[in-house]
Amino acid sequence: MARARFKLPEETGLFLVLVVVAGAMALMSPTFGTVSNGLGLLLNGSVIGFLALGQTFVLLTSGIDLSTAANMALTGVLGTLFMKWGLPWQAAVGLALCIAVLIGVTNGILVHYIRIPAFIATFGIQGVAASLAQVITNGVSITAEDTSFAWLGQGKIEGIPVPVLLLLVAAIAVGALLKWTRLGVHIYAFGGNPRAARLAGVNTARTTLFVYAASAMFAGVGGLITASRLMVGFPYVGSGNELFYSIAAAVVGGVSLFGGIGTIAGVMIGAVLIATVANGMNVMNVSSYWQPFVIGVIILVGVSFDTYRRTMSGRGLRGLRPGALVLGRLGAAEAGATRAAEPTAASPTLPPTPPPDAGGPS
Repeated sequence: MARARFKLPEETGLFLVLVVVAGAMALMSPTFGTVSNGLGLLLNGSVIGFLALGQTFVLLTSGIDLSTAANMALTGVLGTLFMKWGLPWQAAVGLALCIAVLIGVTNGILVHYIRIPAFIATFGIQGVAASLAQVITNGVSITAEDTSFAWLGQGKIEGIPVPVLLLLVAAIAVGALLKWTRLGVHIYAFGGNPRAARLAGVNTARTTLFVYAASAMFAGVGGLITASRLMVGFPYVGSGNELFYSIAAAVVGGVSLFGGIGTIAGVMIGAVLIATVANGMNVMNVSSYWQPFVIGVIILVGVSFDTYRRTMSGRGLRGLRPGALVLGRLGAAEAGATRAAEPTAASPTLPPTPPPDAGGPS
C-alpha cells in the first residue's frame, strides 16, 4: 500500500515569513520581544483581524468594501451614544451592531439589485457613514457612561486580552462556515465564476447580501473594541490606515482580489504580520509616515503574486481555482441530467424504421 504523502498547509510559507519578520524585529529592538509588547501587538492586531475577517467575505466574491473604516467609526459612536441614553452596554453594543449590519445590507442591495459597482457603492456609503458619525457628535467625542463597557476592549481572561479571544472564536467560526457549510461553498463558487454559480443554483442575491452584512458587522465589532479601549466614541476613528490594513491583511494572507481563493488561517496570519510590521516600526521609532509605504509595498507584492498565480491557473487542471472546483461539484448533477436528456451529435435521434413491405408489386 502506498504511503499517504504529507502535504504542508498552504499558509506555511506565509507563517515562515511572519517568524522571520518577528525575529528580525526582536534582534533590532529588545523591547519588541517582551511579553507586554507581544500582548499589545496582539491587542492592536485584533482590530485589524476583525476588519480583515469582514473584508475577506467580500473579497471572496470578487467585491470590495470601502465603507469598513467609516462603519467602524459610526458603530463606536452609536454604541457610546446609546449608553449615554441609559442603555446597559450589552444592549448598546447589540443595537449598534444591528445598525452596522443594516449598513452592510444596504451595500449589498446597491451592488446586487441596483447594479452599482462595489467600489462605487461602498465608497458612497463610506462618505455617508463617516458624515453621520461627525453630525451625530458635532465632531466631539462621546464618553462611554457604563464603566463595565471597558471589559470588551481592556478585559483579560487568564491573562489574555478579551479582544484576542473574541477574534480567535470568530476566526474559528468563520473558517468552519466557509469550509463546511452550503453558504460557504456558495461564497467560493460565486467568487470563482458568478455566472456559472447562478446556473448551478447559487442564490447570488442572498450570498451578496450576506457577505456585505458580515463585513459591516465585523467592522462594527472593531469599532466597539476601539471605543471600549478608549472609553469614548470618537467620530474620526478609522480615518487612518484601518481600511488599508484590512485589505492588506486579507491580500497578504492569500485572499484573491479576483475572488474564489483564500483561507481564514491565511488571513489571520496576514493580520498578525501587518500588526507585527506596524508595531515593530513603532518600537524602533520609525516615522509613522513610513508605515503606509511599507504596507503598500507588501500589498503590491501580494497582489503581484496573486495575479501571477491567477495567470498560471489557466495553464492546466492543477491550477483550477477552488471556486471552479466547487462549481464542478455544485453543477455536476444538473449538467449530467441535462446531457442525458439532450441528444448528442454522436448518437442523433433517428426516425423510426418503416415496417417491411408485406406484399404488393416488387
